[in-house]
Amino acid sequence: MAGQESTNRYVEPGWFTKHVFNRLVQMLTSMGISVWGSRTLWLRGRSSGEWRSNPVNLLSHNGDHYLVAPRGETQWVRNLRAAGNGELRVGRKVQSFGATELDNAGKTDVLRAYLKRWKLEVGIFFDGVSASSPIAELDRIAPNHPVFRLTFMKAQ
Repeated sequence: MAGQESTNRYVEPGWFTKHVFNRLVQMLTSMGISVWGSRTLWLRGRSSGEWRSNPVNLLSHNGDHYLVAPRGETQWVRNLRAAGNGELRVGRKVQSFGATELDNAGKTDVLRAYLKRWKLEVGIFFDGVSASSPIAELDRIAPNHPVFRLTFMKAQ
């Protein structure tokens, strides 16, 4: 894929994030409560083929929908690259999607919008760059943060 020009950077979640925050967000999302656009991402594992889930923030920007990986090359990023599709869930609502990874040049506006919306939650993973940073700074961090444009499939 064009967007795989990354540095293979990965920031492991801390204990609180892994054992408290992520579980709380997933629990609320499974109950149908979206916290600032949160969804549960469901993907097939690239080796096992088993379904895996992760809390993510779905960004709506200029009429499109995106998933941004603030922590970098996570397992869900690798699984999404391999599968090319997955599901987003909030409660009983399931949205199937296809994904296209953006190249680094196409990430700037999306990263700016993502940071504008979720800077307090994920800003620590963006090396001091914020939504108001110059384009050059956003371009500098773009290789560290995979971004996928989603295309939702019609329910059948």
